[in-house]
Amino acid sequence: MKRIFYIGFVMLVACGGSVQESASSDGIWISGTVGFPQEGVIKLEKLSNGNTTVPVAVIELDENYQYKHFIELDGPGYYRMNFYNKQIQTLILDEDDITLNVDGNSRTGFTEILGSRDHDLIVRVQKMRQELQSSQALRDINSRFAAASQRGDNEEMENLRAEYLVLEGKTTDAIANEIKANSGSLAALELLRGNVIDKDKYFEVYQLVSENLNNDHPEISVVKEFNQLVSNMAKLAIGQIAPEIALPNPDGNITKLSSLRGNYVLVDFWAKWCKPCRVENPNIVKMYNKYNDKGFEVFGVSLDRNKSDWLQAIEEDKLHWTQVSDLKYWNSDAAKLYNVTAIPFGILLDPDGKIVAKNLRGMALQKKLSEIFD
Repeated sequence: MKRIFYIGFVMLVACGGSVQESASSDGIWISGTVGFPQEGVIKLEKLSNGNTTVPVAVIELDENYQYKHFIELDGPGYYRMNFYNKQIQTLILDEDDITLNVDGNSRTGFTEILGSRDHDLIVRVQKMRQELQSSQALRDINSRFAAASQRGDNEEMENLRAEYLVLEGKTTDAIANEIKANSGSLAALELLRGNVIDKDKYFEVYQLVSENLNNDHPEISVVKEFNQLVSNMAKLAIGQIAPEIALPNPDGNITKLSSLRGNYVLVDFWAKWCKPCRVENPNIVKMYNKYNDKGFEVFGVSLDRNKSDWLQAIEEDKLHWTQVSDLKYWNSDAAKLYNVTAIPFGILLDPDGKIVAKNLRGMALQKKLSEIFD
């Protein structure tokens, strides 16, 4: 069950272009037209340390409802234009002169951003994702999946999941290439913070963006936060020793992940309330029964909040392997340590405790365990 994350910038496709004066080396021009001016003022503000705003300028309209203002910049940053407290537009400002046209009279009014490479990158990526979701190929997969589900054909459902992953992979590969080509921009950082590509499969993209932004703009707070995220991700990269987990088992005794060393171990993050987890559980049970005597163990980490719910699900789904939980929901110490933002989530460890695979489900888990044990 995924936790949803949103990129905090309006992503509207620009419909035209404009000729502007070139930006100076220490600033840019921002200009535009307000369709429906209101009572009050237009304020330009800089966003600092999260949602803190720092006033930059009050901008005046001319008699044609147009404005033009020069902004001194010492590097890229997050800004917002506040039109009469009626319409607010967040912007990434860097080296480009930009045109921002708005209605100015409504929170959901017309917005047009021209000339910003950061904005254009976000728009391109959004369009690529939309094209996947509206594609005939995906509609066909969904139709066949619904039919397979209705007749209980689990094998066909797994095949269709694999077919979808191939289709999705082509889009995410293209998105990853777009981000790599613009890896020194705050727009690239925003896209990665919005989880547009898988952290594990495209970890090198995260590293590239982190390295380039840290080299050029280490003072920006969101860059510092992103660098810390990538540093934490590196600790969970393939080939690394999995961090220790030590949490209470159902009897209240502290149980360590390292106690299962010598076996291949699936660290399984799940919860009673998570429907996709409950759907996946029979597959894990099947694999556990098939390979346990060959050296396969499961270390279940529940993100439940209530002990009775946790224990009930263990019995209902026959999860008779090592189970632990601190009953802290998404605030689970283990979930934070492993950067878990969606469940079910599994990490497969080798007998030495090294990470050998991530996020294996369904046929992917079966195939990996077959490679190891058969």
